[in-house]
Amino acid sequence: MQSSIPPGHEHFDWRLDGAFYYPYSAYLRNRFGGRVQRVSINAGFTCPNADGTLAKGGCNFCNNPSFSPSRRTRRYEIREQIDRGIEALKRRYSNIKGFIAYFQPATNTYADVDHLRALYEESLSHPEVVGLAIGTRPDCVAEDVLDLISELAQQRYVSVEYGMQTIHAESLDWMNRAHYHDSMIDAVERSRGRGFEISGHVILGIPRESHADMMETAVEVARLNLDAVKIHNLYAVKNTRLGDEVAAGEVELMPRDEYVQTVVDFIERLPETMIIERVSGEAPPAYLIAPEWCLQKSSLRHAIEQEFKQRGSRQGSRYVAAASSDG
Repeated sequence: MQSSIPPGHEHFDWRLDGAFYYPYSAYLRNRFGGRVQRVSINAGFTCPNADGTLAKGGCNFCNNPSFSPSRRTRRYEIREQIDRGIEALKRRYSNIKGFIAYFQPATNTYADVDHLRALYEESLSHPEVVGLAIGTRPDCVAEDVLDLISELAQQRYVSVEYGMQTIHAESLDWMNRAHYHDSMIDAVERSRGRGFEISGHVILGIPRESHADMMETAVEVARLNLDAVKIHNLYAVKNTRLGDEVAAGEVELMPRDEYVQTVVDFIERLPETMIIERVSGEAPPAYLIAPEWCLQKSSLRHAIEQEFKQRGSRQGSRYVAAASSDG
């Protein structure tokens, strides 16, 4: 399958840095020549499984302010959100080469194409913005929207992050996604070769999914040959159905040690050219119900790296076997 990574960037050898997997930060450094940070933007979108078009209530785990900084503050105009985000990131990091405007909360292709064009082009007009990232659902990318994104990608870096979550229908029903994996397959096929990066968002630790179920999702991510994948542990936040169930003891979340083992197993089954955007997720302490270990981002990443080291493995070490068998 054709990759969306531009020529000259797809063959970057992340192993020369002593890494165990291909981190997004390394890809961005190689592409842009320095540190690049994402700036979260709240463009006021909703989702078809929240507004009644397909379902109501949204995903059972979703409280947008818990994972998107732009939803935790008063909504400003796009340019002001970018300026504020850049200012905050510059206080935290030094020597930033540029910023990616990240349309993060809700479904950021869920509008008519003219409205989307205005939002995307406004963000790209900022002098410090080097690219665009668009979070969306795989069932919400009409052809004219893909044409627009492809047009923008001819001049700038553009990534589209599809909320895949899992390949299993029972799990997608459980989380109230109101779409199935065939939507992801369709979106990836229609996105292929359009010049933008195709990314998938996956959740590990969904209740009732076995280890074998999660590895089936890994094999499918590899088969789809996504340019990038973002891997999250399932966590529970306040003001969600999942949060209520976890607080009541009705749902148990994956323990830390099990997650470390599972995410390493998952990454081993991915091709070594696939960018790993994240290996875990976390919520602000004020929102988080469980698990508390996801707040320990640095030590969790270290534990994942140590597991790779102990095994003597890395990303892609089980890719061939997984691609040709049940893994």
